[in-house]
Amino acid sequence: MSSNRRDFLKKASAGALGVTLTGGITSASAKSYSRIIGANDRIHVAIQGLGRRLGGFKEAISSKENNIELMYLCDVMKSQREKASNSFSKLMDHNAKLENDIRVVLDDKKVDAVFMATPDHWHAPGACMAMQANKHVYLEKPCSHNPREGELLVAYQKKYNKLVQMGNQQRSSLESTEIIKDIHNGIIGDAYKAIAFYTNSRGKVPVPVKAAPPEGLDWELFQGPAPRKAYMHDTWNYNWHWYGWDYGTAETGNNATHELDIARWALDVEYPEHVDVYSGKFQHKDDGWEMYDTMLATFRFNNNKTIQWDGQSRNGYNKYGAGRGTLIYGSKGMVFIDRGGYKLYDLKGKVIRSRNLNGGEDGVALGGGGSLSTRHAVNFFQTIRRKDSLTSPIEQGVISQMLTHYANIGSRINKSFEVDEITGRIYDRDAMKLWSRTYEPGWEIKPV
Repeated sequence: MSSNRRDFLKKASAGALGVTLTGGITSASAKSYSRIIGANDRIHVAIQGLGRRLGGFKEAISSKENNIELMYLCDVMKSQREKASNSFSKLMDHNAKLENDIRVVLDDKKVDAVFMATPDHWHAPGACMAMQANKHVYLEKPCSHNPREGELLVAYQKKYNKLVQMGNQQRSSLESTEIIKDIHNGIIGDAYKAIAFYTNSRGKVPVPVKAAPPEGLDWELFQGPAPRKAYMHDTWNYNWHWYGWDYGTAETGNNATHELDIARWALDVEYPEHVDVYSGKFQHKDDGWEMYDTMLATFRFNNNKTIQWDGQSRNGYNKYGAGRGTLIYGSKGMVFIDRGGYKLYDLKGKVIRSRNLNGGEDGVALGGGGSLSTRHAVNFFQTIRRKDSLTSPIEQGVISQMLTHYANIGSRINKSFEVDEITGRIYDRDAMKLWSRTYEPGWEIKPV
């Protein structure tokens, strides 16, 4: 090879990377060069649903150390897409594509993983579509809208062998992990009871009336798997939680998921054998809220262990001294656990050990976010890279989610029922009528 030929190839190779033979990386191409470095380790991500949970993903996705390329920001509301794009553009050196339809995103073979943070009725159908499209899934709570969807999620995960991390972020709390391990090792003796609770002072919501969908909202895609109906004001922006069962799972699916998961984890139980529910709408009786706003649900397990869910959506009295958390009772003491850490008590009620979260995580306030959300997402990324294992794999998440479904079913049929502790199925015929739901034709989750 001639010396002229060698010089030409050297210059051509350097130019392709924006490198000069004397000056290193040029300023104009530094960004593209940095994107080449570590490309084999990069995870290409999309987010579906750009509302209140978006803040919980920003740090993990935008951090250079995590080597993430955010490819798509997907939402059925135009203003949500634009707001999210503006927010991420300040954090990352590239702009994600804005997309209305998640099916377009899933068709892109370059996307490795999808964060699902939509209204509840989209979670399981979207996750199953993503797995079928060869994507890993970070699935916000509730992972399912009904019990059948939980069964299908596990079936899809096994068939397509994709990672599914459920978004109950407290599973990534070092403090919660520490004290629950101690509970399992007998630090409070025999743990026999847990009380999971949540308190809020939500106000009145509008009485729904027919209206044109807000500007920029794709109402057809918002409904997605749910049967079609006319738009009602003020449905799309969070109040879908309280307007019937088409889109939401009431406060229990909305918030009890977190604390009931901690309770079940601490007591080391799976499905209960008996469920009893007391619930009703007791505050602001003349507003548009269609769900219960108060619930006391009791789950009895066959080893004489009990979990109670005490939820107050619109009465702000903190009867347990905090807005949310989980109390674990044992024969030798008790523990209070929340997102901020834990306190260990002896039988006289004296604090004998406590730990506080090294960082922060929002409690009752909308949006979540904070160090637990970041750690949970990073765990997801590292598991995709085979450097870790999921802290909240979907096969565990669906069991915790079932407690919320049992509570909602008990509230809707207004009676107690027995459960098969092995399969999780309910013996009561009226209850089993609510095991699944009616889907818009063409949007059903097909068994695999």
